[in-house]
Amino acid sequence: MLISIAEAAEHAAAHAEHGGLFSDPETWVAITWLIVVSLLARPVFRGITAALDLRREKIRARIDEAERLCAEAQELLSTYQRKQREALQEAKDIIANAQAEAERQAAQAARDLEDLLKRREQQALDRVAQAEAEAVRAVRNKAVDMAIAATQTLIANHLRADQASALVDAAIKDLPERLH
Repeated sequence: MLISIAEAAEHAAAHAEHGGLFSDPETWVAITWLIVVSLLARPVFRGITAALDLRREKIRARIDEAERLCAEAQELLSTYQRKQREALQEAKDIIANAQAEAERQAAQAARDLEDLLKRREQQALDRVAQAEAEAVRAVRNKAVDMAIAATQTLIANHLRADQASALVDAAIKDLPERLH
């Protein structure tokens, strides 16, 4: 624009020799062009400024929105990190409780096994004692049977008939006392 004005001024100076600056139509075109440009420059400048201001406000709104979203994202991140730490702690607690429970159950199983072994041992000892008592009874019964057989043989071989009769009568008399 300055170049055009400078050219117009040179041109006007060159034509001033021919009748003055205002007698040349190019001077009037240049002046008119300057007036039109100056009249149009203000609204165009306002329009450009308004468009730039609007664009700046849109950009500012986007930046504010981005900052708000960033803050929300940071808050969500911290919330999820806290929840993750809580979940990890809860998992550690569950594992610790499970281990403690497993140890407690293992100890209880050991005690139960020991009790079972003691009961089985006692049952085996009771069976041995019962078998021993049966064996003693069987030996006693066998000894009684052998003593009776030996006594019968002795009595039959060495006892006279009148002595045998007296022994039988005495045994029959003692029988009611022995049964009660």
